[in-house]
Amino acid sequence: MDQQSIIKTHVEKPEKFKGLDFWRLQQKMLFYPTTLHVSNVLTDDSPSPPTGVTTSEETTPPTAAQLAEHQRVVETWNTNGYNCRNYIINALDDSFHDIYSTITTAREIWESLEKKYKTEVACSKKFVIGKFLNFKMVDTKYVLKQVEEIQVIARDLEVEDMGINSNFLVGSIIEKLPPSWKNFKL
Repeated sequence: MDQQSIIKTHVEKPEKFKGLDFWRLQQKMLFYPTTLHVSNVLTDDSPSPPTGVTTSEETTPPTAAQLAEHQRVVETWNTNGYNCRNYIINALDDSFHDIYSTITTAREIWESLEKKYKTEVACSKKFVIGKFLNFKMVDTKYVLKQVEEIQVIARDLEVEDMGINSNFLVGSIIEKLPPSWKNFKL
């Protein structure tokens, strides 16, 4: 068995993308087409037609060998594009299939997903910030349980690359303590 066959049989496809954790999908989805050597269609431009040789006086048309090589490159490009496009489509949840299956190239699908879900990542960051700022502790719940909740929110901030200074976090937790803990705040 050759190296490429080994890679193909040992690579697992990622779970179906359902609209959450796009950054994780990007990492997993790029790995598989890269191992299959088809990811170039996501980043490179399609092959340009061959040009002839230009001298100071004239341009000669491309040779038969250049045209044949160009034809081979175009066929490889089209096959890679087909494989990559269908891999992306098949990695999407069925609810996305009708939306993205009408798009003709892998690059267009990829750019469409990035545009939609990278915007949602920015909204996600705003949501986590709001969740942290609006978190209030109440007397009706155990304080330790509420501290754990705010630690989860702080972890979400970290995951979103918006880490929080530990002194600021401690101060925030103290300020968010319920009214019955007012003596502790002093």
